[in-house]
Amino acid sequence: MADVPANADLPLLLLAAAAEVTQVVNAGVAAAGFTDIRPTHGFAFVRMAPDGATVGEIAEHLGVTKQAASQLVDELVTKGYADRNPHPRDARARLITLTERGWACTRAADAALAELTRNWSDNLGAATLTQVGNALGRVVTPGRIRPSW
Repeated sequence: MADVPANADLPLLLLAAAAEVTQVVNAGVAAAGFTDIRPTHGFAFVRMAPDGATVGEIAEHLGVTKQAASQLVDELVTKGYADRNPHPRDARARLITLTERGWACTRAADAALAELTRNWSDNLGAATLTQVGNALGRVVTPGRIRPSW
């Protein structure tokens, strides 16, 4: 029988942490009155901030087709979270930017993340939380997030 690594459950703990982050942000956004938003919308907001993005860039960021990203953008525009603007460098493209409502939702998500981080810091201690963040930064490549819902 093969030896089981001491940290065999670490990937599952990381997935649970990611799920908790998503749940906390979703709850914080809903508590702030943004009840018509799903986590996928927030992942798109990340790509649109701060200077906007094309539908193709949003699709790449989310790991979905341009058609799926276009439908998502249509929904965000209809709900008042995003605007389509002329692209400053490409006459064929549209630049999707957050509206004030989109930025307000983003601020609510940021506040929920800050509260979650405070809770983790209170439980682990600031030094340990910094060590965890630094360690993850060495093994995880930040970048696009591919939501699975």
